[in-house]
Amino acid sequence: MKKIVLSLAGVMAAVAFAPEASALPVFARQTGMACSACHFQHFPLLNSFGRAFKAAGFTMVGAQGKIEGDRLSIPDTLNMAFLGSMGYVKSNQTADNTGVTKNPGNGGVYLPGIAGEASLFVGGRVSDFAGFLSEITLSGAAAIDSGKLAILPEIGSSGIHAGVIPFATNGQGASYGFEYLNTGANAVHSITNTVGNALGGTGDEFVNAVSAQQYIHTATAADGLAAVVNSDMGFVNITKYNQSGMATGQQASLGSTYARVVGLFDLAGWDSALGFQSWSGSSLNDGGVGTAVMMQSKAWAIDGQMQGTLGDMPTGFYFSYANAPAEIGNVVANNFNNTLNGGGQLTRSSLNIDAEIGVIPEVLTLGAAIRRAKSGTDVGFATTGVNNGNNASDNAFFLTATYKFAQNMLGRLSYVKQSGDYWTLVNQGAGTNAAATGDTTYAANLYFLF
Repeated sequence: MKKIVLSLAGVMAAVAFAPEASALPVFARQTGMACSACHFQHFPLLNSFGRAFKAAGFTMVGAQGKIEGDRLSIPDTLNMAFLGSMGYVKSNQTADNTGVTKNPGNGGVYLPGIAGEASLFVGGRVSDFAGFLSEITLSGAAAIDSGKLAILPEIGSSGIHAGVIPFATNGQGASYGFEYLNTGANAVHSITNTVGNALGGTGDEFVNAVSAQQYIHTATAADGLAAVVNSDMGFVNITKYNQSGMATGQQASLGSTYARVVGLFDLAGWDSALGFQSWSGSSLNDGGVGTAVMMQSKAWAIDGQMQGTLGDMPTGFYFSYANAPAEIGNVVANNFNNTLNGGGQLTRSSLNIDAEIGVIPEVLTLGAAIRRAKSGTDVGFATTGVNNGNNASDNAFFLTATYKFAQNMLGRLSYVKQSGDYWTLVNQGAGTNAAATGDTTYAANLYFLF
């Protein structure tokens, strides 16, 4: 283990500088606290304090000055931050050596704004009971445009916050309104944040290996209104939304419903949680600027986490299970399980189990995850054109290592190997080599915020 740790640290240190100073992004500036105050091991995973800050609507102010008056309380500075990512991604897909086109098998470098993220965050305290957060994509398709206003006043001095959160996102789904577990219930909060391949890969192969909710494609466009009640025992979130996303020229019909219940508890000294999610109804789905189509939003999920220490090493365990039924013969397809996202004939489901351990606390982590899934694709239909009810398996094994050069600068190595009927039969036809479509992907990434 010691040799592995030293080798990984050496590789990561060789590709970037490791400054001691730590620049502080949006909320760190507002609170006057370091990034580690809110994050478990590394960003974007949240700890109990980070959950409490989010549940209070981003309103806490520390060393930063305030402008106050009659029914007015705002920071004296508009807080902003920049998120960028860069790296290299390669799969074992047969490389295209024609010189005309390239694919993920050739390997691809991405930079901020060129397949990598280049996003500006603006946010902070709006009043003593409301806060705002927005993400503005400066360039590149890898980042996400989102915005929300969290109006969550405290009920008396009970510690219970309740209110509404209007929100819009082009790719984080209905859970974007309010979520704080690290299970991938929202795409941002999981043990991986690796983005896609500049030569055509999407990055989904990594997050789909660690989160069942992401495997069934719940990170859609979403506009809506979340009604939230939160306490130190957990939260309830009931959201009405549509799936058209921002800037599509479509008015929000809010025909879809998202429900989320989370319980928080201590388990033998471990900060623990269990949750349930449900999506139902139908609403407009993003079909491009000025166009949208009606689609169902039908799925459910359960998840949980434990965060604590093993010996002196911070450790997190996470699990998720999600299920999205097929809607054969229904004019309105299920947005979470259809032929466009690799399923559509049978129920799409996944069980994911993850673990991440800080072998050098606050510096180096090692993580792993497994996925056991049914893709929703009928093997018979995919290979012969005749349904036989055999739901193609779609499994994965994921390894990752992170190195924190600074609290706001994270290096990551990632590896994912996918297997099952979906790769050996469906993608290639019986008896052929799944490597031709890239069932294995490697990545080295650097993320920075300031």
